[in-house]
Amino acid sequence: MKRIDVVVNTASGSVGPDAPQVAEQLLAEHGVKGVVHAPQPGELVDCLREAIDAAPDAVLVLAGDGTARAAAEMAGPSGPLIAPLPGGTMNMLPRALYGERDWQTAMRACLEEGEARDISGGEVGGRLFFVAAILGSPALWATAREAAREGRFDIAVARAHRAFRRAFSGRLRFELDGRDKIKAEALTLMCPLVSTALDADERALEAAALDPSSALDVFRLGFNAARGQWREDPSVNAGLCRTGRVWAGGRIPAILDGEPARFEPEVSIRFRPKAFRALVPPELPTAASVTTA
Repeated sequence: MKRIDVVVNTASGSVGPDAPQVAEQLLAEHGVKGVVHAPQPGELVDCLREAIDAAPDAVLVLAGDGTARAAAEMAGPSGPLIAPLPGGTMNMLPRALYGERDWQTAMRACLEEGEARDISGGEVGGRLFFVAAILGSPALWATAREAAREGRFDIAVARAHRAFRRAFSGRLRFELDGRDKIKAEALTLMCPLVSTALDADERALEAAALDPSSALDVFRLGFNAARGQWREDPSVNAGLCRTGRVWAGGRIPAILDGEPARFEPEVSIRFRPKAFRALVPPELPTAASVTTA
């Protein structure tokens, strides 16, 4: 590789103020020409866009889940290689690509033996995800989590109350691959990168309709999930999906790769066989080692 750019969000969960200097040292140690960017939080997206548009061989991103997803979406299948290093709190995409490595170890692995790998993904209403998506009222809990993470606890409590009120009151309707219409509380979509039910090269998403009808059902679903048996729970209807349509009585709350989103009352979904190109070590972690699955 002739040039690698590194974009660092020093304000992200597990990054720290000295991360740009450490990244520069790692580039120098491996004899790689590159530029390390450390933008202010409000300048992060523009900096990321400029780095990708400059077309280096690869862009290493040290930030949270939202920035990792945005970088992969910006680069797409024809842009530079993307290495989303673990710099956030959940690190969904980094964990799927690099396992439990910390960001320095993952960066070393990319610089020493990294190779290009096509990564598939999913699309909801024109927005991409590469690990998993949740559509429906359970996604409202994510906005409460975000407020709590920012220290806005009064807003977090208000959002948690809203999520509780919405539970079991705003069911989704959807049809997948032309099959019969289904009504459920939530729809989850998992990419081949993390799903234990799919081969890594599967050209489809794993779709699961979650439809607990009572607090007892929620408890049972949680118990089965803890044992890794959520697919066998009677409130879950799982299968494959390449295209589909989802609609509801109002705007649809969602979580894409750990980040909250909101969509119009009707939205399309589809599988993207080549969503972006990742810079990864020769062996990806197995899906069984990624708890998202």
